[in-house]
Amino acid sequence: MLSDVKKDAEERMKKALDSLDVRLSKIRTGRAQPALLDGIMVDYYGSQTPLRQVAQVNVEDARTLKLSVFDRNAIKDVERAILNSDLGLNPVLTGTEIRVPLPPLTEDRRKELVKIVKGEVEQTKVEIRNIRRDANGALKDLQKKKEISEDEQRGGEEQIQKMTDASIKKSDDMLADKQKELMEI
Repeated sequence: MLSDVKKDAEERMKKALDSLDVRLSKIRTGRAQPALLDGIMVDYYGSQTPLRQVAQVNVEDARTLKLSVFDRNAIKDVERAILNSDLGLNPVLTGTEIRVPLPPLTEDRRKELVKIVKGEVEQTKVEIRNIRRDANGALKDLQKKKEISEDEQRGGEEQIQKMTDASIKKSDDMLADKQKELMEI
């Protein structure tokens, strides 16, 4: 019983941190990263298809992504999808490949992105605290049903608090890393 509650809380906290990691990877820094284009959907023969299924994305240099489109007929669709995305990128067609140069970030834009990152991290911290609250509530219910003792409940709450503290520290570390990455010129 007690171990089930702790295991569930631990898994949910890990999922929250993994989700944060994915969201942070999509926030553009000054460097070219293939993950930047992960959210783009291409209108490929009438259906919305993820860009990664239509083209191979590689890093050409620090500020340029190179896309090799699998189907030559879809090159214009891929270019249109990148232009229509909210990333502010201008793809350049070079024969059978598409190059996506990343403009350098301005200081104001970097600060704005840091605020966005802080908001994402805070949202994850709230999620982690809610998981702690749910786990502690489950422990109290078990104690009321006399399935665990008060001492086991207190011990379980302490362990869940340690997991919460560790998860929040991880999210703070992720924030610090992303801030450093964003403010790097």
